[in-house]
Amino acid sequence: MKKFLFNYVIPYLLYGVVYLWCATLRLKNLSSEAEEKIKNLTGPYILTLWHGRIFYLFYYLRNRPDYYLLISPSADGDLLAKLAHLMGYSVIRGSTFKKAVPAARSLIRVLREGHRIIIIADGSRGPRCVAQSGSVQLAGITKLPLFPMTFGAKNKVVLNTWDRFILPLPFTFCSINFGPPIHLSSRSSEELVEEKRLELETSLTQLDSECDKS
Repeated sequence: MKKFLFNYVIPYLLYGVVYLWCATLRLKNLSSEAEEKIKNLTGPYILTLWHGRIFYLFYYLRNRPDYYLLISPSADGDLLAKLAHLMGYSVIRGSTFKKAVPAARSLIRVLREGHRIIIIADGSRGPRCVAQSGSVQLAGITKLPLFPMTFGAKNKVVLNTWDRFILPLPFTFCSINFGPPIHLSSRSSEELVEEKRLELETSLTQLDSECDKS
């Protein structure tokens, strides 16, 4: 019975809650031109965002099976993976801590097959809002553009979690923001990878600030 609830009942309940909650939110796009350029790309690319700014974007980007999400192989990850499938995403299981090498190989494979991926910039454990090098290295290996994105909410609750997870209150305004692409080659030095990592971190921080002020 417990397995049935976890595998079937709870994911569908969460899906209903997330969908109805986000359907009440009013959208303000701060970078419609930048997003349109991303949508018009015919090939693969990488989207990245902070862990604490997942909630609305998870809904906004739904019904895109060509978007692959990297989800940890933990018990919590099992539930999130089921929810992601219901939201219309494809899923790769792994993290920077567990099954990191197989996960990285899978991400590279799906990118080279022409799909797109969404990866968390500060990882599954943080530190909060500190960009890890994984997404930058992935962009270098595959020679694909890396696009930062975020969202903000006019009225929100910030949870007391490591990532300061943002929950927009129902019926509030949400703003989304996309940054310019970050590029680097497969032969990038450690110094250049670090430079691009800092560029990503700075870009996400600036996008957050613009959303929070809107």
